[in-house]
Amino acid sequence: MARQFSGPLIISHDAPIYRNIPINAVEPMQDDDIATIMRALGHPVRLNILRIIARQQRGECYCADITDSLTLAQSTVSQHIKVLLDAGLIERRSRGTRNCYIVHHERLASLGSAYSGMLVGLGPATSKLEAELA
Repeated sequence: MARQFSGPLIISHDAPIYRNIPINAVEPMQDDDIATIMRALGHPVRLNILRIIARQQRGECYCADITDSLTLAQSTVSQHIKVLLDAGLIERRSRGTRNCYIVHHERLASLGSAYSGMLVGLGPATSKLEAELA
């Protein structure tokens, strides 16, 4: 069955396929995906790297830009970038001999939806009696 969307499409000739989906269409995430992303975001340096990439005005960031913003060795920054890449939070694009990094906003939107749904499900359960009295 074909999936129907009722929102504007983002169409770009040089954009990867995942960008050609409606803005308001957020794919549900599985628990394994949520756990992988939470592990990736569980280190303050990786959160900082994600913020650095997101703040770039041109929408992309090179490893040297990130390393210059942190007081860490380039190899350490690269290890943290790899974790973010593996979690699908950022993308890597080749620009000649250098790699450019871009935040995967759709993945973050999916995570936001998953968090809100997950947190609602963790709230206190109301008994049938309490529900009937309310």
